[in-house]
Amino acid sequence: MIVLTTGSMDELNIENLPLIEQNIVRWKIASRMNYEYSSLDALLFELKMRRYTVEASHAMYESGAQFAVFSNSRCNPRYWNRTPNGGFLLRSDVTPADAIRDIFTNGELYAFECSGAIIILYYKAVLETIGDPTFNYYFQDLFLREWQKDYDLRLVSSYDLNDVYPGDVCYFRNPDFHPRHPEWQGENAVMLDKNLYFGHGVGIQTGQGIIENLNRARRPFARRSAYQENLIVRPDFEMLRDLIIHEQRIAIATGQLVLVDVRELQTAQ
Repeated sequence: MIVLTTGSMDELNIENLPLIEQNIVRWKIASRMNYEYSSLDALLFELKMRRYTVEASHAMYESGAQFAVFSNSRCNPRYWNRTPNGGFLLRSDVTPADAIRDIFTNGELYAFECSGAIIILYYKAVLETIGDPTFNYYFQDLFLREWQKDYDLRLVSSYDLNDVYPGDVCYFRNPDFHPRHPEWQGENAVMLDKNLYFGHGVGIQTGQGIIENLNRARRPFARRSAYQENLIVRPDFEMLRDLIIHEQRIAIATGQLVLVDVRELQTAQ
């Protein structure tokens, strides 16, 4: 169920939300778990970012960006400097927002691992959720490589597969991967819908489809099947929402902002 610290769920007209957000709200309301939010605005922020994560997954799938191990990664040098370990470091003469969007508009110039894809997807979702000015202010030193070593998003973990929703990242492990192809030891995948995922390198698949792909990359005479772990990863939504709140306070103090109800923005989109 969903619990608000302030306000009431009665203020939310679920039918006015985009379909994917409607589904998430209904699934959370029906869940045996308690989902606590400081306000209705906090819930709406999370729903919006989850939707943008799903949209970014579809956009990456259609972008032409290819899968590659770190040693063979590539990026558009107009926006990124490729580092010796295969990561992408933002150039100092471009904006973070433009650089992230370039990955989706000029995907054929990029190749990266599935763990790097997760970071890129999340940054794209954050960008579309908080807007260019706030994103450019807070993410000036972007470095893209793998989600395990990214600290700007403050990714948090859960270990209950009943606690997974569209926009969350799941992990499919391949315990008997072929030693010549360590890149297939597992797949990071974004949940798009019930039993539907996007994994960079395997595309849009059901959970069983991802497992079957990984099983084709096992060592000879392997007996153990790939499987979905109970690890779930997602950004710290409240921390990211605080970036907007902080910017609003600064703008209010300087007389530069006219406040708009977040629910009005949600309905407009």
